Amino acid sequence: MTALLTIAALEAGYVRDLPILRQVNLSVMRASLTVIIGPNGAGKSTLIKAIAGLVPVSAGTVTLDGADITGIRPDQMGALGLAYVPQTDNIFRHLTIRENLALVLRRVPDRTTRLDELYALFPPLAAKQADRAGSLSGGQRQMLAVAMALSGRPRVMLMDEPSAGLSPKIAAEVLDLTRSLTAQGVTVLLVEQNVKQALRVADHCYILAEGRNQLDGPAAAILSDPMVAEIYLGGKRVGAA
Repeated sequence: MTALLTIAALEAGYVRDLPILRQVNLSVMRASLTVIIGPNGAGKSTLIKAIAGLVPVSAGTVTLDGADITGIRPDQMGALGLAYVPQTDNIFRHLTIRENLALVLRRVPDRTTRLDELYALFPPLAAKQADRAGSLSGGQRQMLAVAMALSGRPRVMLMDEPSAGLSPKIAAEVLDLTRSLTAQGVTVLLVEQNVKQALRVADHCYILAEGRNQLDGPAAAILSDPMVAEIYLGGKRVGAA
């Protein structure tokens, strides 16, 4: 398996000369799910946004399939095969499901065929296509956000905490949905606070703290590591009575 997305020595932040990310390195394998975890303020969402061109990069590189895409404009994401699903405000609540999808499909050449494909992937959306998006449950809204992001057949999906604010059951369903994208050949880079559930569906994990790499490895190994569990997953102190 080869890396499709590579981040090397990346420094980025919202204010010039005050980087949030410091020398971050990361590789995402093709058709895999990689999760980024860490404490609040670690720079996880900043990393996703820097890749998407939403946060200025001051040093380092972002490479997609061998091409340097550092500092792309957000409107270039689609043409490059990137899709970004933000944590909030990721659908148009006042529009129907069908109108939401029609909006993002307007530049897709085979938009009628693609709409049918998306409804086949997400039957609950097909059943409710005339309903306003704001009336959907939290899990269904995230399903719609994913469907919208998939409209242009991206190679890489960048997702920022898709399970935030959802019940444990619905969060698990959303993360399972995220995992299923890799079976379609989509490469997923996920930021998630629902750490244990994310590690159960991920292939690889990177842990950030204070804007720097702290640890990475197979998700299953990180989930079962007692020291990592103590520090990052809220586990019982190793050796404690």
